[in-house]
Amino acid sequence: MTDQNNVGESAVVTAAILVIGDEILSGRTKDKNIGYIAEYMTNIGIDLREVRIVADVTEEIVAALNALRARYSYVFTTGGIGPTHDDITADAVAAAFGVAIDHDPRAIAMLAERFPPDQLNAARLRMARIPAGAELIANSVSKAPGFTIGNVHVMAGVPAIMQAMLDVVAPTLRTGVRMLSETVQAGLREGDIGTELARVQQAHPDVAIGSYPFFSDAGPDTNVVVRSRDPVRLAEAVEAVRQMLVTLRSGS
Repeated sequence: MTDQNNVGESAVVTAAILVIGDEILSGRTKDKNIGYIAEYMTNIGIDLREVRIVADVTEEIVAALNALRARYSYVFTTGGIGPTHDDITADAVAAAFGVAIDHDPRAIAMLAERFPPDQLNAARLRMARIPAGAELIANSVSKAPGFTIGNVHVMAGVPAIMQAMLDVVAPTLRTGVRMLSETVQAGLREGDIGTELARVQQAHPDVAIGSYPFFSDAGPDTNVVVRSRDPVRLAEAVEAVRQMLVTLRSGS
C-alpha cells in the first residue's frame, strides 16, 4: 500500500462482507472467500467487522447492503454477477443506491476481449450491466468486470476471479495501522485458565485476548491469541499471559 492511503495511527478502517447466493445458504457451494478476504484485510490494516450471507432476493440484498455500507468504511460483496437469471446483484446494488443500470460500453469492450461477436450473446451481456456512476473492477481471469460504487466493491463469487479483483481494489483502499497478533500455546484446558486469563485481560484493557481450545496428540489444549496495534502493549500482554501460564502449570 502507498503511504497516501494510510489514515494514521489513531484511525480504524472497517469493512464488512456481503455474500450473496442461494447456493451458499443451501450448502451446495462451500464459501472460500470469507477467510481469504478476512486475512487480506488484516494484512493491509483494515478490520473486518461483520459478514452476512443473503439469498438471491433483491429486497434482502438491498436491505443488507444499505445497513452495512452505512456502518462500515467498506463493503465487499461476492456472488451474483454472472450471466444467468438469478444473478441479480448488480440490479440490487443499483436499487440500493437509487441509480439506473444499463449495459456499460466499457464492460462490453472488456467482454469483447474474450468473446467473439457471435458468442457475445444476451446472457453474457448481462455481465456488462453496471449501475450508473460505478467504476469497473478489472478481471484478468475471465474479463467480466466487477464494479465499485460509493464504498461498495462488487466482486465475483468464483474464488480465483474474486482474488484477482481484490488485488485490483486493494491499492485504492484507505488503510489503518495493521493489527498485530501473537499466539501462546497454553498446555492447559480452556477451563483451567479462564479465571486467570480474565484477570490478565482486565490488567490490559487496550489489548484483545482470546482463548481457542483444540485437541493435540497430548490431549485437550488451548491457544491464547493476543492482539493489538501497539507492539509494546502487545509484548507486555503476551508476557503477562506467559507468566500466568507458568504459574498455573507449576501449581503455585
